Amino acid sequence: MTEDDPVNDDDLLSIGTFAARARLSPKALRLYDRLGLLPPAHVDEANGYRYYRAGQIEAARTVALLRRLDMPLADIAEVVGSGGARAARALDAYWAGVEERFAEQRTLARYLRGRLSGRNTELYATFEVETVDVPERHVITETRHLVADELPTWIAASTARLEEAARECGGAVAPCFVVYHSEVTEESDGPAEACVPVADAAAARAWAERRGRAFDTKVRVEPAHRLAYTRITKAQVSFPQIIAAFDAVEAWAAERGLTLTGPCREVYFAEWAETGPDDEVCDVAFPVSRTE
Repeated sequence: MTEDDPVNDDDLLSIGTFAARARLSPKALRLYDRLGLLPPAHVDEANGYRYYRAGQIEAARTVALLRRLDMPLADIAEVVGSGGARAARALDAYWAGVEERFAEQRTLARYLRGRLSGRNTELYATFEVETVDVPERHVITETRHLVADELPTWIAASTARLEEAARECGGAVAPCFVVYHSEVTEESDGPAEACVPVADAAAARAWAERRGRAFDTKVRVEPAHRLAYTRITKAQVSFPQIIAAFDAVEAWAAERGLTLTGPCREVYFAEWAETGPDDEVCDVAFPVSRTE
């Protein structure tokens, strides 16, 4: 070594000493180095030993504390790379998401507790279920395979596109609705089909031909049918409240000897942006028929 060798710098700490003072393990420090979260101040070219400066201790402790919040490493990189008020805002955004997920899980646990104990019949009684006869109609549609987290954004975008297209097809004659041809969860990707009933069938077919395969669009005839449905608020559209509503409709239909004849659907009849949590915005429904 020479006098100019950085290792002779009194401010440099070996990885072991730094790990002890920063309350991190050497293994964690090596990982954070590889990820660019906390690079060492110097790496000895001869032996690969890492050295840190005392001034890095605060950043290292911040990383350790953020990890205790179960923050993903990518989010930690954003926080430690920002500094000041921007870092605090990044932390606030992350924690707001954590609390939202926890609230959802708490609601789901309460729902599952009732389901496992057989007490969900009390919950179902809070939903008023009715039937309505729907005439045959032409609908323009978009279909997409997607998982639960992608669903809200896709519904908003697809229904906006379809409602715009409906102006070329004689106008919409009923609210937009989403049909779930298979389950949409974090593990199952549907597909889901967004639909808007339109007045002019010929114009709808011409629209579908112009669109080709864009967004997997088409026009189809939906036969006349009867729907069993319950009306829910904007707050109840969130998972898992909406699952309880669908379960309530299924239970109601079974009690009355009705057969489910098609996949479940959500019918959106209100302007989403103009409604509050307690406003009714959606019908959850199943096509049904009388069991012979």
